[in-house]
Amino acid sequence: MSETPAPRLAATIEEVWEALQSRWPETRLEPSLDRIRALLEILGDPQNAFRVIQLTGTNGKTSASRMIDTLLRSLDLRTGRFTSPHVERINERISIDGEPLSDDDFVAAFNDVAHYLGMVDDDQPHPLSFFETTVGMAYAKFAEAPVDVAVVEVGLGGSWDATNVASADVAVVTPIALDHAKYLGDTPVAIAREKAGIIKSGAVAVIAEQTVEVAAVLDQHAAEVGARLLWEGTDFAVVSRTPAVGGQILTLRGLRATYEDLFLPLYGAHQAQNAAAALAAVEAFLGETVLADELVRDAFAKVDSPARLEIVRSSPTVLLDAAHNPAGAEATVEALEDSFSFSGVVGVVGVMGDKDVEGMLAVLEPHLEHLVVTQNSTDRALPAVELGKVAIELYGEDRVSVVPRLADAIDAAIGLSESSGGGSISEGAVLVTGSVVTAGEARTLLVRGESSGATPTARVVPTSDPELAAYLDTDDLDTDDAEGRADG
Repeated sequence: MSETPAPRLAATIEEVWEALQSRWPETRLEPSLDRIRALLEILGDPQNAFRVIQLTGTNGKTSASRMIDTLLRSLDLRTGRFTSPHVERINERISIDGEPLSDDDFVAAFNDVAHYLGMVDDDQPHPLSFFETTVGMAYAKFAEAPVDVAVVEVGLGGSWDATNVASADVAVVTPIALDHAKYLGDTPVAIAREKAGIIKSGAVAVIAEQTVEVAAVLDQHAAEVGARLLWEGTDFAVVSRTPAVGGQILTLRGLRATYEDLFLPLYGAHQAQNAAAALAAVEAFLGETVLADELVRDAFAKVDSPARLEIVRSSPTVLLDAAHNPAGAEATVEALEDSFSFSGVVGVVGVMGDKDVEGMLAVLEPHLEHLVVTQNSTDRALPAVELGKVAIELYGEDRVSVVPRLADAIDAAIGLSESSGGGSISEGAVLVTGSVVTAGEARTLLVRGESSGATPTARVVPTSDPELAAYLDTDDLDTDDAEGRADG
């Protein structure tokens, strides 16, 4: 019998990254909770050491998670938050008291579980994945802190998601639409069946607005497991919302009180919905406690959600948004129309190859003067040349530019916006979107002034296609990053 190899410990955050990437990527799925349960059992079942609020849904999970976290911390509760994928740095996935783990703490969290990864790998038909390992790290770190409550966003789906080994007191289901059809099913109803798995016996589930068919699936599941459902529009609601400078003013009806004139520094009706669900989730978690008006007001005013229609530059205005499916793109363009008065918008779009690319581009088309197609640094990125072909069919050749390197694509879009007269928030703008990874890499470039951190490698960009030859920059280099984030 072969011996389990010595654990691969890390000295730096870069070594953690390399070690995690050597495991199954987040996009390689095998529906079983056996591996994560085995790891957590060795670690002493840390997921049972704190209460849990868990979130699933197609879009809005991360923003709602951050709102819930902020509200809970306003109550002097110690929080852990697990979200995925990250926008810029992997540390973002595990936060305590609202702050991502430092590099040193993230390295320590990895090394704490690394001792046992080989043992689980040897005892299971398949090895632990990238995502399962980070879930183990998060739960162990939350128990060590210790936190009072963990706010946990599923990675993909619900029933078979590694986070679902925890038993949540409160489950939150944001709006369900088509995404990850290859893994979860090709209809919203099929996807809802998988996502309903986070609603456990005796739990309370906060349900955002859904289609009739999806609502029926969630209702049936709750009846089967003995859970109580709270519905948007019936049990809680957005009473009113008014766009304002830097965000919006809301009146929210919670489970036990109505809160007026709340300032939320995020844009769009979808973020108001997220706020209503977050408020209801915290109220459900607290039981009969009525939240003080000032506490709710102060908490929502502090919320942020990077790369969710985030303004990162002016003259012209540059916004980043992590929308990566048609439903997310719909929310983004509605928020643009609702909250801003741009004379024209130039889009910079880089998508993952396994997404509904045509659907996203079609949603964006009526709202963009010009489209610059590009690609992010992951292997899952759809090459800009291929994206350009789809875009030309929808937008026409005169409205599409193909610039494979993201930094150059952003520069090109800024130049187009400036040449069309943009210069203030009421004039032209640039919207960078299409993927969490694209938005994150753009944020690193524009906010931090850094490279993406990936290792540069030459990539040949074909120029033989006559439809695209006029738009290609043949000097471009691209970068590869092998992780391939699951929700990109």
